[in-house]
Amino acid sequence: MNPLEKLQQKLIDFRNERDWKQFHNGKDLALALSIEAAELNELFLWKDASEVELPKLKEELADVFAYAFLLADCYDLDVEKIVEEKIVKNGIKYPVDKSKGSNTKYSEL
Repeated sequence: MNPLEKLQQKLIDFRNERDWKQFHNGKDLALALSIEAAELNELFLWKDASEVELPKLKEELADVFAYAFLLADCYDLDVEKIVEEKIVKNGIKYPVDKSKGSNTKYSEL
């Protein structure tokens, strides 16, 4: 089991010990992920990025990761595989020779 799988299994074990799987359907996990991402965004609201409180950032980011891993588990998705596939897709959309140092959207490169 690779480190990502071990981490995901810890989250699943934590959930299962509390009998929370009944609440962890795809819709509710996606909503929870979105809410946690909004809480993460709130840490930066009206501040310079350097002003973020690191302990709070770590907590909110961990929540985002946790719900993302649980959502992947809900649909039996391999986290490592889907991220690697997305990197390949993004590499095609954003070739280095056209996108290096640029924040231009792929459709306008």
